Amino acid sequence: MRIIRVALDVPVTSLFDYRAEHVAVQDIGLRVVVPFGNKVMVGVIVALADASEVPPARLKSALRILRDVPALSRADLQLLEFCSDYYHYPLGQVIMNALPAALRRLRSAAHREDDCFFLTGFGLNADWSTLPRRAVVKHRVLAALHGRGHLDQAAARALSARAPAALRELAARGWVERRPCPAPREGVAAPPAAASPPLTAAQAAAVDSIRASLGGYTAWLLHGVTGSGKTEVYLRLTATALDSGKQVLLLVPEIALTPQLEATVRSRLPAALVVSLHSALNERERARHWRLAQSGKARVVLGTRLAVYTPLPDLGLIIVDEEHDSSFKQTEGMRYSARDLAVFRARLRGVPVVLGSATPSLESYSNALSGRYRLVMLTERIGVPPPRVACVDTRGERLANGLSARLLAAIEERLAQGHQSLVFINRRGYAPVLMCRACGWTSGCHRCAAHLVLHLEIGRLRCHHCGHEEPVPPACPECGNPALAPLGQGTQRVEAALKQRFPPARILRIDSDSTRRKLAWNAMRRQIHGHEVDILVGTQIMAKGHDFPLLNLVGVLNADSTLYSTDFRAAERLYAQLMQVAGRAGRSDVRGQVLVQTEFPDHPLYRALCENDYAAFARAQLAERRQAGLPPFVHQALLRAEAPRLATALEFLGDAAALGRGLRQAVTIYDPVEATMSRLAGRERAQLLVQAGSRRRLQGFLQAWHDKLAAHAPRKVRWMLDVDPLEF
Repeated sequence: MRIIRVALDVPVTSLFDYRAEHVAVQDIGLRVVVPFGNKVMVGVIVALADASEVPPARLKSALRILRDVPALSRADLQLLEFCSDYYHYPLGQVIMNALPAALRRLRSAAHREDDCFFLTGFGLNADWSTLPRRAVVKHRVLAALHGRGHLDQAAARALSARAPAALRELAARGWVERRPCPAPREGVAAPPAAASPPLTAAQAAAVDSIRASLGGYTAWLLHGVTGSGKTEVYLRLTATALDSGKQVLLLVPEIALTPQLEATVRSRLPAALVVSLHSALNERERARHWRLAQSGKARVVLGTRLAVYTPLPDLGLIIVDEEHDSSFKQTEGMRYSARDLAVFRARLRGVPVVLGSATPSLESYSNALSGRYRLVMLTERIGVPPPRVACVDTRGERLANGLSARLLAAIEERLAQGHQSLVFINRRGYAPVLMCRACGWTSGCHRCAAHLVLHLEIGRLRCHHCGHEEPVPPACPECGNPALAPLGQGTQRVEAALKQRFPPARILRIDSDSTRRKLAWNAMRRQIHGHEVDILVGTQIMAKGHDFPLLNLVGVLNADSTLYSTDFRAAERLYAQLMQVAGRAGRSDVRGQVLVQTEFPDHPLYRALCENDYAAFARAQLAERRQAGLPPFVHQALLRAEAPRLATALEFLGDAAALGRGLRQAVTIYDPVEATMSRLAGRERAQLLVQAGSRRRLQGFLQAWHDKLAAHAPRKVRWMLDVDPLEF
């Protein structure tokens, strides 16, 4: 009988000891079923021990060790332990949340493969022309089955949302049958690889430099302007890693970027099994892809933030695309940075990591300037010059639903030429607030310190923070005035204005409302590439990573709102967003144009944007931050607290500041203040900033401080540490 130390998904920092029979060192990392209180839970074995501090009479026995999935490796556990230590979050919750949800349950069907669909012999020899021509989905499914040999559930749904129904009807005809999926590549020859475009001199130099570092740790910053071919560099490096028998982890910031990139990787590297990992997958799909990666069968893993934890026994290269994107930072629970963990994991495993961006984060750019990262640059756009960027001075102009006369004229010109236009406004809904002009009432959320956004097409007011919604009132709740006015513009209002201004134009709105359905974005991409759309109205979903050859004009609305922010990162975020969305224009053989509507056309940020001079912008921002004592020249942590009453949260933070100052360490502890969003989902929020000149000094303080906070925090206050915060 030995003692196993088990990590469980509970909010305490300790591990839990249990007796276990027939357990060995190689069982560390396996899942285990244990009693916990009056429940039974699944945990992970992280260590073995010969003795326990728990008295023998109270020490419970593990119920069973689960061996259906291989154990997490020592390197996997080291990454998770580092994460727990650095972000000061319970190890059990870190480990369990890194596993697919299906593996965290007592009854898991995750080990069963999804069924696949196959053509029967009858279906293979059937006369498909007997199907009606209007049965487009059936014809598409049959063609895919004939070309690929089989379709799994995800591949079928990727063809069409109606594919499952079509497959059932074809099965009823006897043309299709359903049976377990074959092992990857079993009996199926890999299709020929798509042709590789020739490399430019800059691309070739970047590939050669990074390729030489394969086999050891180096952090690379690939700074390439939009359209310069960063993806081609990723593909060449991935091919080299695969040829040497290694796996590749490719991280992207958003789910919307995965289908296009996954299709490109599959076409260029058809012999390699490619899997995706992101929150749009169902539990069985996610568990299946995770297991394929852990087994080594999947050679390329393409995923969003959480994919950084994926077990990869043959890891040889990590790529982080759009490394500057704030989506890599988790904003709930353990607030980790997937980009930073990717760098740590690369160092831990002794492999190179490539951070790619047209607008690198100032932290990464500073690391490159200091020599901590190695910098490679792609300064020229392939094919055509970068788009012409110009500011539209809107001072004194009466805008038509937020649209200037110059922008409308440019859209009209593109319509006549048969080109596509994008109107970018990073605000969904019809209008950000509904107002009574008689008494000044505005549509506020009773649960948050935010306005309810008007969604006119469904007649609802909706909070984009807590999800609360209510019907649009017929009259002002305060004074009874029936003439309520929408203020400002959102994507829905801009869409309506463009439909009124250009009645024949085919207009498509792309935001988180219109892309909510699982396969909606794939269908929209096909529409755009098929030139079934003339004008796009989109939010940040459209800002990065997409290549639409016919898109020639980008108009940016409401950019100035970010300039009013008190966040010291606001200028960096705005520049990156505008540069990324500008890069969507002119991706084929016609030079694009970008029009940014602003009341501050002489602002240094806009001047740098028009001159396409990231280096000047970044150096100016870094100089300001050095002078002000801000990251990346200092290191920060934010203690966040929320409670039913603001006074309770502030009192806790005041006590926390006193505890911290009592430790007498070389850190700066600021006074507690209300959070920028002071109320969220009915709870009041406040925060306390801690800052130090070195990361090691800050971490030493946080460890001692965290232990004291855990012992003194009142039950009615929820609190957590946010290390390296991005939002204040």
